[in-house]
Amino acid sequence: MENSSIPPETCRLCLVRHGETAWNTERRLQGHLDIPLNETGLAQAAATAQRLQALGHGFAALYCSDLMRTRQTAAAIARQQTLEVVHDERLRERHYGLFQGLTYDEAEHRHPELYRRFKAREPDFGFPGHGESLIGFASRVHAALEDITGRHAGQAVLVVTHGGVLDIAHRLASSAPLEAARNFPIPNAALNWIERTGERWRLLAWADEGHLGGGALDELPNI
Repeated sequence: MENSSIPPETCRLCLVRHGETAWNTERRLQGHLDIPLNETGLAQAAATAQRLQALGHGFAALYCSDLMRTRQTAAAIARQQTLEVVHDERLRERHYGLFQGLTYDEAEHRHPELYRRFKAREPDFGFPGHGESLIGFASRVHAALEDITGRHAGQAVLVVTHGGVLDIAHRLASSAPLEAARNFPIPNAALNWIERTGERWRLLAWADEGHLGGGALDELPNI
């Protein structure tokens, strides 16, 4: 993706999901719980940083969620790009309420009706235990991305975040509804490109994981 020809009214975003965690491999919902990268995730973060450096992309800023798994991923990139990391809690994963800490199988077994509503992507369903609805989550993510792009017209910006945030960003850029089943991958540490021109969002490229050697885990569940 060439960054040298960005129009002055456009901001281009490279969105990166954090590297792998132990909970990703266990199919365990992390949400706002602060889980670090595992060894694979640390290697993925380094590979992503090297890939961006090799491509010669110039970025004006680097934003990331304030949770550890994104901070560790962003730190590897910041060292290569010589950028200061700006933490923004609005880039956090969706809050899954009482589902946080459970595997998907445990959540379905213990709370079958709540899981059904979660799986159905009911936009106004909010998890008990201070969890977010899809509508509320999407509003938070939209506000963060609009603020970032508004500050960096004519520039390219890196954003290191979570699978759920990338799900919302893809739907924003492709005009897909929140309640539609997901039909695109969200691998750990892949490169994803969108841009905003005025009030118009556009999807440029998605799920570039060529630098990871295969095996990057998709965001779960794929619904």
